[in-house]
Amino acid sequence: MIHAYDRSYLEKARRTLAHMLNHAVHTFGMDLQDFYALFLISTISDRFQTGDCSVIAGRSGQELVMMTLEETSYPIPDSGINALPSVHVNGRTPEYWTGWALAYFQWETGMSFAQIERSVPITEIRDLYPAFHELDILHFCDTMRRQAATRNMETRLKYYRRKVGLSQRQLAENADIPVRTIQQYEQRQKNINKAQAEYLIRLASVLGCSERELMEEQV
Repeated sequence: MIHAYDRSYLEKARRTLAHMLNHAVHTFGMDLQDFYALFLISTISDRFQTGDCSVIAGRSGQELVMMTLEETSYPIPDSGINALPSVHVNGRTPEYWTGWALAYFQWETGMSFAQIERSVPITEIRDLYPAFHELDILHFCDTMRRQAATRNMETRLKYYRRKVGLSQRQLAENADIPVRTIQQYEQRQKNINKAQAEYLIRLASVLGCSERELMEEQV
């Protein structure tokens, strides 16, 4: 198996991601899903998942929170501005464990954080904390793989439609596309990768994602 980066950085990377999520929630007072969405669109996530040592080993978790907020132009909460650079949140909170476990799974599989999020959202990973935080990490990874396999059976179009809370008919009306066409894309009766460019543009605009994110991976 090809891992995301050299194993010598793994434990540091796990602690760094753990502290990042912990600080985002408990020092900066942010909602986990809200912060993680910013992390995913920042360059920090790409640098982390490819093993950039200046990110996974050269920065503290709190620094990564600040970098993510600054890069995405998100207003930095007063609690974060006033926090001392050396502050660490004590204890192993569910958010800390989430980052610690997620970093391992990302390293082991080589999946991007965005791919993992599409399969198992960050809040659902946190929900696994009670059952898995005292078990070997491999039990967590096995569960993640099973959930990812199940979720990946749905198309990306369906994933993003459900994410924004629209029915097929509502999406069809908002994007000015026949509802039957939406159904055919979601049921893979039609290949969305071959959809009209205008359709992809309209769908992406309504769903708040890029056209590329709606396209299916070729197996």
